[in-house]
Amino acid sequence: MNTSEITMKGLTSILRIFDEAKAKEFYMDYLGFVIDWEHRFEDNMPLYMQISYKNCIIHLSEHHGDCCPGAAVRIEVGNIESFYSRLLLKDYKYARPGIEETPWKTKELCNHDPFGNRIIFFESSSSS
Repeated sequence: MNTSEITMKGLTSILRIFDEAKAKEFYMDYLGFVIDWEHRFEDNMPLYMQISYKNCIIHLSEHHGDCCPGAAVRIEVGNIESFYSRLLLKDYKYARPGIEETPWKTKELCNHDPFGNRIIFFESSSSS
């Protein structure tokens, strides 16, 4: 088998949500993602949507079988200090994250979405 022809292009995380308005308030209004597309099989059915922030893509799903709440994802960012400053200006009443310097040489900013999912934004010291 010739594995040189096999490529993996990346990863798209799926996070469980339960309330469309709260998801949009957190991911779009607070974190700054945009909605790429939304899908429902028909009216009054669960929402499945793709959001992005430049090259970072996340899928959000209200579908029971797609994933469990309480997931954790790590998103590498450039210039975490600027990202942090921008979040503080939003004055989002449900989160006041701080930047932590870790023993594994990253700066990390951890946020929990309204559904218990943990989003860890990080910048490694080699990318600073």
